[in-house]
Amino acid sequence: MNKQNHFFAIAITRTCGSGGGSYIGKKLAADYGIDYYDRKLLRLAAEDSGINETIFAQADENTKKTLLYGAFKRVYNGEIIPPESGNFLSDQNLFNYQAKVLKELLTQESYVCVGRAADFVLKGEPNVVSVYLDAPYEFRIKREMERQGIEEGEAQRYIDQLDRYRNAYYLYHTGRQWKNPRNYDLCLDTESLGLDNCAELIKEYIRMKFGICPEKKERL
Repeated sequence: MNKQNHFFAIAITRTCGSGGGSYIGKKLAADYGIDYYDRKLLRLAAEDSGINETIFAQADENTKKTLLYGAFKRVYNGEIIPPESGNFLSDQNLFNYQAKVLKELLTQESYVCVGRAADFVLKGEPNVVSVYLDAPYEFRIKREMERQGIEEGEAQRYIDQLDRYRNAYYLYHTGRQWKNPRNYDLCLDTESLGLDNCAELIKEYIRMKFGICPEKKERL
């Protein structure tokens, strides 16, 4: 554990249908007694920037539908676009404020974050564990069919579209390939391990790397 900052973060990335992001993230947050951030991050970014939270939410939904990220890259470098700029409300700046909040939070508390390219945003910070959750395609299709009560073809289209969006979002803001295992400390198969075992493995990794256990929430 870095002595200058005793807080830590778990950054989780997941493929659609792998089933682990929300469940594992919330379980880890509960076990360690720390905060869990996904869309709640939008509210904090809105408060920090003065930009209405609805604009952050609308940007999320619009880009999922249009995949506008595909042809461009605006790799995050820590800068914030000032209010007087015409690009203040751009997708790039909305991401910048979310990233700013993630970095500032790590100086104040430990937390779990799902999505938001948090592994890239926090890659230079101490005490961060990045996790990539995936599962075989057939498993993911079956899971979405059961979860949403839809047919196989519809589940396949849903998974493909959401995975394309997440890949394009990640590439646009990081310049890196979303599924590259080199981006992450741990890459876990949620089908073969099971969700609870994935959570236990992440906790064991944190214990081995940082000396932190959920029961004590402090360095051993």
